[in-house]
Amino acid sequence: MPAKSRFTRLDAFTKTVEDARVRTTSGGIVTITSLLVILWLVWGEWADYRRVVVRPELVVDKGRGEKMEIHMNITFPLMPCELLTLDVMDVSGEIQSGVQHGVNKVRLAPVSEGSHDIESKALDLHPDDPASHLDPEYCGQCYGAPPPTDGRKAGCCNTCDEVRNAYASISWSFGRGEGVEQCEREHYAEHLDEQRKEGCRIEGGIRVNKVIGNFHIAPGKSYSNGNMHVHDLENYFKDEADHSFTHTIHTLRFGPQLPDAVIARMATRGSASGAGAWTNHHLNPLDGTEQKTGEKAFNFMYFIKVVSTAYLPIGWEKEAAVQNKNDVMGGGIDAGYKGSIETHQYSVTSHQRNLGGGNDAQSGHKERIHARGGIPGVFFSYDISPMKVINREARSKTFSGFLVGLCAVIGGTLTVAAAVDRALYEGVQRVKKLHQG
Repeated sequence: MPAKSRFTRLDAFTKTVEDARVRTTSGGIVTITSLLVILWLVWGEWADYRRVVVRPELVVDKGRGEKMEIHMNITFPLMPCELLTLDVMDVSGEIQSGVQHGVNKVRLAPVSEGSHDIESKALDLHPDDPASHLDPEYCGQCYGAPPPTDGRKAGCCNTCDEVRNAYASISWSFGRGEGVEQCEREHYAEHLDEQRKEGCRIEGGIRVNKVIGNFHIAPGKSYSNGNMHVHDLENYFKDEADHSFTHTIHTLRFGPQLPDAVIARMATRGSASGAGAWTNHHLNPLDGTEQKTGEKAFNFMYFIKVVSTAYLPIGWEKEAAVQNKNDVMGGGIDAGYKGSIETHQYSVTSHQRNLGGGNDAQSGHKERIHARGGIPGVFFSYDISPMKVINREARSKTFSGFLVGLCAVIGGTLTVAAAVDRALYEGVQRVKKLHQG
């Protein structure tokens, strides 16, 4: 048997001769309708293929020895900058007392004058040296305390701040510097009086070990007394001004700043996939928080759970890692950046109490008893989650899935159209026979 005959017997698509075909008006209408339906469904398949979804994954965070950036912008309308100290400590034993890098103190006018900015001062380790005009041979005494190791001149206390550091190193209270030559020369007490009714805004960033720790903003010079972390609170409590730790957290974030364009892109694609939209509030729930108190002996505590979070856009492998762009402290992410984004989300619970102890009747909880003692201020205790969230962008459908859907759309539509056309044709023929009969 010829090869042609063999293939002819296998033909599953038998044909009819042209003379046996009947063309009808209803068939033309069904054909046009089916073509329009096919075009609409094909466009839907193409849009579905092009749609990007975000697929969240939960993995164990295997990073080791990493650092973490904390950025803050917090206003204290009733606390002068001269009294505020920022300290950082963690479970590894590292303590950063009186953080002096990457943070600015902005002096604010009294609340009655609108709390406008007066002066912004970076916390440099050695600002403009107030002792620079003195005799080069001058060596100020430390009044019984050991000279500070970070002083301008070894073995000397040439400035008021160096005397304060010397006192703090052996846990001595300093007060207003009465009788201290350096402080009287620099008018330290006068500066305290001048700023008595001012406020302060602390803004900037710090880099910490990625382990459990805390940072806090409290009054007075800080020092370690044995295993205890202590602040010199003499000036804070003796001052007759109405100081308190009423505060507003404008921004508190862990990780680099994400531009609005990146947030909007992640939010749109996250909501489209049902994974939940990203917003700055979801990443940084403390933004815009305001707390008020009229008492000096009062502290606020925030307990934060930090979760490492990565966002991997499509094609992120081709882009340089974002960390390479952020070697400088506080560096942000470019709006057009399309590589991997490493940041952190956090959840938070808060607690506040009067350091005098007693029950919490003012808040309607008489059964709640507060402990007595502590340091006034604002405390942030953070814990690092062992898990990491990866939000990975992906196509909702593969190309092969798109082709399968395309074939299903065309084949299914034509099959249904053929059935509809056949039903219409048979119905018309039956009606004709009834009229003829």
